[in-house]
Amino acid sequence: MTHDQTGPLQLARAIHFDESDMRVFASPARTGEWCLSGGFEFSDWSEADLAGKARQAFANGWLGLETFGRVTFVAVTQVEPGELDALTDKLAAHFVTYYGAPSTEAARPVAAEELSQMVDLCAGHAPNTLLTVARELSAVGVRESFRVIEPQSAELDLFAVHGSLDDPHEH
Repeated sequence: MTHDQTGPLQLARAIHFDESDMRVFASPARTGEWCLSGGFEFSDWSEADLAGKARQAFANGWLGLETFGRVTFVAVTQVEPGELDALTDKLAAHFVTYYGAPSTEAARPVAAEELSQMVDLCAGHAPNTLLTVARELSAVGVRESFRVIEPQSAELDLFAVHGSLDDPHEH
């Protein structure tokens, strides 16, 4: 895998500030597992699929690469090239098992590209920078946007970005 950035490679790990992810996601990611956007899971979704916990996973969930569960916040941290290779293999195997890829060899370039996009997203951010993802369905498919929360302001901003999409009055 080649990356244009200088310095150590960075990826993001699942982080939890409270128990809310355990309630809002059908399958929550484990604290500390490596994550990526995982928007590919929703590529053929329609409005009819967006209900309850599935809606929350679609709207705000990063994909954990161990449990393949979802998490609201990820924190940028250094990743070793060897770990990145192992994660690529794991994601390629996931594509074979769950998405019908013909082999891990065939799926590996797609998995590598998904991880490369996450490395690029994390590049240049200070360690422990928090990232959130927001997705919406548009006429051309799933649209993702990302929010960066710098480490020093993270605690103040948490309350503004976390909540349930199903009930705007829930905190």
